[in-house]
Amino acid sequence: MSSPQESAQQPPSNLNIANALTVVRILGVPVFGWLLLADGGESVGLRIAAWVVFVLLMITDKIDGDLARSRNLVTDFGKLADPIADKALTGMAFIGLAIIFDSWLFWTVTILVLVREWGITAMRFAVKKYGVMPASQGGKLKTMLQAIALGGYVLPLELWDNPAADVLRWATHLVMAAAVAQTLWTGAVYVRDAITLRREARDRSAG
Repeated sequence: MSSPQESAQQPPSNLNIANALTVVRILGVPVFGWLLLADGGESVGLRIAAWVVFVLLMITDKIDGDLARSRNLVTDFGKLADPIADKALTGMAFIGLAIIFDSWLFWTVTILVLVREWGITAMRFAVKKYGVMPASQGGKLKTMLQAIALGGYVLPLELWDNPAADVLRWATHLVMAAAVAQTLWTGAVYVRDAITLRREARDRSAG
């Protein structure tokens, strides 16, 4: 029988509530996508429903992170699956909104952001043998800015002809500009960290 000290040192199981919420977030992506794109994005009711689903799914990101840290449920699966869940949800939002607005600027931003997001995700898997790269504080700020901006665009503000909607649209544009800048900056930082992680692992092997 293992001692209490040995039990405390055992890694947490992947079958925990934090990881379950991450999986729920991934499974909710197609539901959100359908609500967003149904009727060509012209239905106010469905767009509001899509916004509600988007907000709820993003909230699970905060909840599962807090649970994982407070209950010692941090796992390698969670470190990898959590950013994938975020990118699947925000990626669906970017692509769906680009389809709805169909502007060269939104498509440019979407392509730029998604290339960075999935490129960094692929890099995480590539360097996994050297060590796991958890989400940084800068990455979390990037996700928050993206979520706020995308949430603003998901709301059918362009279908509401009133001054308040106009103000919210401009505020959304500004937040999105900040989100894109943070996305590119943190992408460069992750590449630097991956190179450092790989070099340090090779130095240890050589030593």
